[in-house]
Amino acid sequence: MGNQMKQWQFGPEGRASLALAEVPVPQPGPGEALVRVKAVSLNYRDKLILDDVGYVPLGGTKVLGSDMAGEVVGLGEGAGRVALGDRVIANFGGDWIDGPSPRMVPTLGGALKGVLADYVTMPVEWLVKAPANLDDIEASTLPIAGLTAWTALVENGPVRPGQSVLVQGTGGVALFAVQIALAMGAQVIVTSSGPDKLARLQALGPVQGIDRKQRPDWEVAALELTDGRGVDHVLEMAGGDNLIRSVKAIAPGGKISLIGVIDGFSANLPLFDAFQAQATLQALLVGHRTGLEHLIQAVERIKLKPVIDSSFDFTDVPAALTRLDEGPLGKIVIRVGG
Repeated sequence: MGNQMKQWQFGPEGRASLALAEVPVPQPGPGEALVRVKAVSLNYRDKLILDDVGYVPLGGTKVLGSDMAGEVVGLGEGAGRVALGDRVIANFGGDWIDGPSPRMVPTLGGALKGVLADYVTMPVEWLVKAPANLDDIEASTLPIAGLTAWTALVENGPVRPGQSVLVQGTGGVALFAVQIALAMGAQVIVTSSGPDKLARLQALGPVQGIDRKQRPDWEVAALELTDGRGVDHVLEMAGGDNLIRSVKAIAPGGKISLIGVIDGFSANLPLFDAFQAQATLQALLVGHRTGLEHLIQAVERIKLKPVIDSSFDFTDVPAALTRLDEGPLGKIVIRVGG
C-alpha cells in the first residue's frame, strides 16, 4: 500500500466536474476500519446527485458512490466487529442500525463521504461481512438495491405465499424484488417498456410481464392478471403521477412501497381509490443495518445471485454512467481493486 490513492470526485457543477483525483490514503481512527475497495455498484441515486435535481445539496468537493464491497486492511484503536482480511460491505445508512430511522438519515455518497475510491475508512459499526456465496462485484449490489427490495417485501412486509407483487421496471431494486418475491411464493408481475427485457426475466422464474408500451393502462392489465382483485404489494419505482396507477392497481388492504422518483418528486394521489382500497403507502429509504444482515443470511440460504447488467474498469466511470442513463437490466458495477 502506497501513501497515495485515487478517487472519483465531483464539485457543485455535478457531472461536468466529475474527475479522477489523487489523494492521500486515509488512516483509520479509533473504532474505524480501513477498507481496500474491490467493487462499487452504481444506483439511479448517483445520477440524481450528479445531475443536481435537488436530491442532495451540492457544495464543495464530494466523492461519488455509496455501495461497495472490499477487504479490511487496517483497524483503528478499539475497532472490533470485523477483522483484518474480512470481506465486507457497507451499510448505506451509516449509523442506522435497527428500528425506526431518524428523521434525517446521513447516507454514504450524500452527507457521508462516497466510496468510489481505492480505499475508504468508516466506523466498523457501518460494516457487515459479505455473503460467502457472492464475489465482490455481486456483493457490492446489496447495500441499496438488495436491501430496498428486502425492506419492502420482508422487513416491512412480509409477503405471504400466494399473494401478488407488482414490480415496476428492470433495474437493480426491481430484479432483487422479483427474486425475493418468487422465493417467498408470491405471484410476481413486472411492468417494463418492451418485450425483450420481459422475456429475459423468465430466467428468474415464473414472472408475468406487462409491456407498458402495449398497455399504457398497465393498472388495468394488473387487475386482469389478478382476476380483478388487484395487487397485494406494489413496488412504486417511478414516483410522480405513476403513483396514480399504482393506487388504482392495489388490492383491498394492499401496500404500496414508494421507492423511486424517476417521474418526479411530486404526485397527485387519487384519494377516493385509496380510501376504497384502504391501502397503505410506505415510503422507504433503503433500510437499516440489521435488515442488511438479514438479507445476507437469506442470500446465502437461498443462493440468490444478483443480476449484473455490466461491469466497468475503475477508469471507465463516465462510460458506466452513460450505461446507467440508458436503463440497464440489472446492476452496473465498477471494478476497483484486484
